Amino acid sequence: MKVIVLGAGVIGTTCAWYLAQAGHEVVVVERREGPGLETSFANGGQVSVCHAEPWANPGAPAKILKWLSREDAPLHFRPRMDPAQWSWGLRFLYECLAWRTRENIAQILALGFYSRTMLQELRAQTGIAYDESTRGILHYYTERTELEAARDATALMRRFGLDRAEKSVEEAIAIEPALAPAASRIVGATYTPSDESGDAYLFTANLAKLAEARGVAFRTRCEIRGLRATAKGVTGVVVSCEGAEETIAGDAFVVALGAYSALLTRPLGIVLPIYPAKGYSATVDVADPGKAPAVSLTDDEAKIVIARLGGRIRVAGTAELSGWSTELNPVRCEALVRRAASFFPGAGEWSRPQYWAGLRPATPSNVPLVGATRIPNLWLNTGHGTLGWTMACGSGAALADLVSGRRPAVEFAFTTG
Repeated sequence: MKVIVLGAGVIGTTCAWYLAQAGHEVVVVERREGPGLETSFANGGQVSVCHAEPWANPGAPAKILKWLSREDAPLHFRPRMDPAQWSWGLRFLYECLAWRTRENIAQILALGFYSRTMLQELRAQTGIAYDESTRGILHYYTERTELEAARDATALMRRFGLDRAEKSVEEAIAIEPALAPAASRIVGATYTPSDESGDAYLFTANLAKLAEARGVAFRTRCEIRGLRATAKGVTGVVVSCEGAEETIAGDAFVVALGAYSALLTRPLGIVLPIYPAKGYSATVDVADPGKAPAVSLTDDEAKIVIARLGGRIRVAGTAELSGWSTELNPVRCEALVRRAASFFPGAGEWSRPQYWAGLRPATPSNVPLVGATRIPNLWLNTGHGTLGWTMACGSGAALADLVSGRRPAVEFAFTTG
């Protein structure tokens, strides 16, 4: 078949790769000048299967209320006169019920495990490089109450088969010596040696080159205007490429437009529970390799991640439910650097950060939408929230199987239309 993939972020590009491997003719449509330049561009870098608890959990509502007045809060809900935001928020509260959280964790872990395996296989098969690190993820705590709460989560994750273990302060510093200057601030940690990190943008850009070598066509600088559909299915996607409008025809269409996916499907009567969650990052050059962390880290209190990407340090986190703007909030940007610099003084060029913000496609449950729609040849691969990089290869491989009429090798609640 000729399959049109809409969106060339890490999700769309990996999907295109696996569709091409399955023998399909693939065209990727992207509004930017190249792959990976939007939400995949400067994210936290973690492939974090073992720390994939959903935002929606029984403790979340109280924390969000506490953070409402904090401009630098880890999760900031900025109320708007937007029905989509309030609808999303009500569904989020439902997903915070304990039984829903347990079910969502099971789904997230199933796809995350599978995806990490597929990433490792892809790396072995192609030799793709993206400043990757396979030294695990260390999650450190500065509040004893949060560490105690994390013990329950750690026990739950271990029941699901994850290699997540509690570590003392001394053990944490042995894993990541760069934490030594902050030893008095840390009360404990958890460590998952099987998790990974890497630059999602480099991965996306390099995989796109490999995909092109296999015949995948990337149509960049093409604004998607809408889908043409009949009772039998979608017949084409209307695009404006550098001012010239055209319709790209295909046999199947995959929506991988991140937060914008819901805007495309709504005119067809397909309402997706996706709302943009703006995330921030700061990237600095390494100033002193001996002081810079080499293991990817999660700072629990600040809800930020810190990843070493070659000669750079990436600090990312926070979520702002405030609409569609990617405008940088100086308070939230500066909070990232201030926190990281206080733990790792001298490690990076903290006075010269490169700030970035992107819109994560968040579902209320944090479970992505992967699979079919009620329109026979229209497919979804979207809604991955903060876990797009973590779930990219698994989502792409699974969707390629579904489009090809095969059963995916992962037990997951795929959409069925």
